[in-house]
Amino acid sequence: MSGRTGQDESLRDAAVVVTGAGSGIGRSVAHAFADAGARVLALGRRAAKLTETARGRQGIRPFAVDITEPGAPEAVAERALAEFGRIDVLVNNAAVVVRSPLGRIDPEQARQQVATNLMAPMFLAQSCLEPLRAARGTIVNVSTAGAVRGWPGNSVYGATKAGLDFLTRTWAVELAPHGVRVVSVAPGPIETEIAENAGFSEERIAELRRTQRARVPMGRIGQPEEVAWWVVNLARPHSGFTTGVVVAVDGGASVAM
Repeated sequence: MSGRTGQDESLRDAAVVVTGAGSGIGRSVAHAFADAGARVLALGRRAAKLTETARGRQGIRPFAVDITEPGAPEAVAERALAEFGRIDVLVNNAAVVVRSPLGRIDPEQARQQVATNLMAPMFLAQSCLEPLRAARGTIVNVSTAGAVRGWPGNSVYGATKAGLDFLTRTWAVELAPHGVRVVSVAPGPIETEIAENAGFSEERIAELRRTQRARVPMGRIGQPEEVAWWVVNLARPHSGFTTGVVVAVDGGASVAM
């Protein structure tokens, strides 16, 4: 990665892997890195969505893959190295959320959330570890600000994200001697398609948004670009003394009574 030449070019030609890049926060993260001059491997299950993400940005290379499938983490690392020759940043953003209170938790839905939200980031990081060490790179995990307190109906999802933050702190200590930083960005309510993807009706989504706004001291729903800004800037060399942190991007919701 080159230094600054009049403007911040610290991410120019950096090789970045972003999961869940077909929409929402992941798409905004892929765009933000590409706009900073990075080369981005955009991962997701749906090729058409990834094509939309890459449209107009030559630095984004779509790669349709189910990161929960056996062999997928290794395939991602191999593809990134084939495309870019290195891996500077891994962004673990992909997530599945299914609202289920205790007593109505479906085992298969629970397994899907654990596999996508917790196991896939673990094994992607492991598969990308040697290139990340060689680049003295950064892992950015996208968790949730909601995991810091009780969250009725979301015990499985919240547990996977709390677990991801624990991995962030532990990996930060493990990998610091190798020059690899690990950080979490924890969004609050953000305007994405996650509720639609979870099968919520329009009426349920509207009610959810009203409830969310009422709980956010800043009185609004966040935008994916506001989360992407933190992901990108925490990956810059200028953040080189920052590791093991969980940054809440939630309008103050996690600290409000």
